[in-house]
Order: sequence, then C-alpha cells, then structure tokens
Amino acid sequence: MRQKRGMSVDGRQWKIGNVTIENPFVLAPMAGVTDLPFRRLCKEQGAGLLCMEMVSAKAISFHNKNTAALMEIAPTEHPVSLQFFGSDPVLMGEVARSIEEHPFDILDVNMGCPVPKVVNNGEGSALLKDPRRIAAIVHSLSSSIRKPVTAKIRIGFETQPIDIIEIAKRIEDAGAAAIAVHGRTRQQYYSGKADWETIACIKEAVHIPVIGNGDVDSPKAAEAMLEQTGCDAVMVGRAVRGNPWIFREMNYYLEKKELLPPPSSEEVREMVLRHARMLMEVKGDRIGIREMRKHVAWYTSGMPHSAAMRRASNTLESIEELEELLKLLK
Repeated sequence: MRQKRGMSVDGRQWKIGNVTIENPFVLAPMAGVTDLPFRRLCKEQGAGLLCMEMVSAKAISFHNKNTAALMEIAPTEHPVSLQFFGSDPVLMGEVARSIEEHPFDILDVNMGCPVPKVVNNGEGSALLKDPRRIAAIVHSLSSSIRKPVTAKIRIGFETQPIDIIEIAKRIEDAGAAAIAVHGRTRQQYYSGKADWETIACIKEAVHIPVIGNGDVDSPKAAEAMLEQTGCDAVMVGRAVRGNPWIFREMNYYLEKKELLPPPSSEEVREMVLRHARMLMEVKGDRIGIREMRKHVAWYTSGMPHSAAMRRASNTLESIEELEELLKLLK
C-alpha cells in the first residue's frame, strides 16, 4: 500500500489545511443531488466530508436568490465544502472574499465539470486546457481567504494532450490544500472505467492530500482505491444517490473488515419519507415533492416493483401519494 500523507495513525482521521475530517469518505458535489436535506442524511450515515452543489462565482457576485439558497448550510453538516466555478481569477478571488464569513469550512473550485454549458464558457473541465489560468485561479483564491482552498479536476480533456501531473503540481504550488481527482477525461463523462493509476501518479507527485473519485460504489471498492492509489480519501458520487447508507457501510468495513447487510425495506421506506419531508420543509411542498421524484427512483432501484414505482413516482404530487406508493416495498 502506498503511504497516505495526511492520514492519522488509525488510518481514519485526516486534514485539509486546518480542517480535521474524521474518516476518508467524501460526498461528491452533484448538481440537483447534494442539496441541504440530502447532505444532512449523508452526514448522519457517516460521511466524513460533505460537498455542496456547484454554484457559479458570477451568480454569487450578482446576488442571485437561487444561488443564495444553494449556499445554505446546517449547523450539523461540518465539515462542509462549498464548490464554485468560474474562469476569471480576479472575480473569483473577489467573490471568495465576499463569502468567506459564510459557514463553509473549505472552498473548492470545479475544474472537472463536463457539461457543455459550463465547458463552452471556458469553465469546468475546459480549464484543463489552460494550466496557467488554473494556477492563477487557485493562487487568487488561496491568497484571498484564510479558509483552505481545494480543486477538483479530471485527468484529461477529450483528445487534447494534457499533462495532468504538471497541472496537479501547479495547483499545489498555487496554494491549494488538497486535490480531488476524477479518474476520467471530459470526453468520457461518466462512462468507461476510471483510471486509478493516474490518480496514483498524481498522489506520488504532490505533497497535499489527494481525494480519489471514480467507480467507488461499495465498501470494497473504497478500500481498493485507497490501497491501489495511496490517496488520502475517496469521493463517492453516483453510487450515493438513493443510498446514503453507503457511508455507514464503508465506515463499518474500514473498521471491522465485514460487510453490513443492506437496509431493510422498512428502513428504505422511513428514509424516503424523511427525505421527502425535509425537502418539502426546505423548498416548499410543491417543489419539494417534485424534486423527490428522482430520489424515489434511486432509492427503490433494484428492489421488487421498482419499475412500477419509478413510473408512478414521475407524477407524485403529495406526501400522501408517496406514502401510498411506498406500500409496494416489501
């Protein structure tokens, strides 16, 4: 096993800058998923670090109301990382200063988003084509605020040659306190197999903590990434949708080397209803229950009657309808 810089003696606690994180399991930032209610559920299940939905630096500077709502943080969430994106180092530094008093613990800059509307603005993974701009952004942020600054990157941009090791070193030299690496290129989006070897090479090349991301969908996969890459922590993305219990399972496996049984149907039912009520409390009944539709499909995927429940969830309009639908869970 490669040495894990930043890890404590017991292999669980680690740090990003001056922020102590109790275990090496990180909730990935996902638009439309990692909102306040879902983050709270993941924290309760044992996530070591929570990452918020990505927000636009420009939108923050314009005092956009929707963006302000995305930046709300509960007292029970810490440590929590606020992620934003942009391409103007000066503006991003100014925005960072303006929000530093918000209760986030870490500021992360997205340099990996593959979505066309982000990439076409020269933001997200498009930044991988411009290492100097990457360094300028990280330097601007790290010199503007006292809180730790991190960056999330992918390992390449389509067919354009990218020296991702050099980029990682530039990020470190510019003042970043950690790097999260998704082991796929922009061209891959979320398809194909993640390249853990490149994550390992980045870990060998820098002295700050590295968070590995890609294909971590189970306790055994999390252990395998830690062992094969030497990274300090693993970031869980798509596998956590409808499955906040994955953090409980990974923590248990890390400590006991045993697998927990999956949640019972009753536990799934209770979690879905609680999640729905939390969403409705935060976003209002109408928006909350509609946003819950996709979560119902994720929670029930692979369970008996999941196809019927997925179809029925597309028209949910009330908590009473959801309660009735969940009676199909056996």
